[in-house]
Amino acid sequence: MRLKTAAWVVVPLAAAIAATVMIPKMSASAAGHVERYGMVIGLKPDKIEYYKQLHAAAWPGVLAKIRECHIRNYSIYLREVEKGQYLLFSTFEYAGDDFEADMARMAADPETQRWWKETDPCQSPIATRRDKEFWSRMEEVFHLD
Repeated sequence: MRLKTAAWVVVPLAAAIAATVMIPKMSASAAGHVERYGMVIGLKPDKIEYYKQLHAAAWPGVLAKIRECHIRNYSIYLREVEKGQYLLFSTFEYAGDDFEADMARMAADPETQRWWKETDPCQSPIATRRDKEFWSRMEEVFHLD
């Protein structure tokens, strides 16, 4: 699974998270808890402009599905970390009750699948990713509300 962010990119990111991260079964909304995610993936230098264009005009159906799957405060950032090496960093909050089910629902959506066919070829998973990970989840080491 993957999740991306359109003006965000929730798509391949969701798939990667659901496939590799153990999520507590506690109800996020019932407990008033929101799970925060930080994700990272490479971006191919020759695809940067296309990737930006896609997200500048993110498809309404994809954005609606992201919201429907309880993803909020979703952002994607781009940075050249070494000469010619680019990373995307994504951050979002999950406020639903069943992350795995929501990500499976997102991955099954035909419009989301078409979106991923456009965005996936732009990205390159990092070398230290876990098995079946596309976007790689990062460890949160600090947070302040």
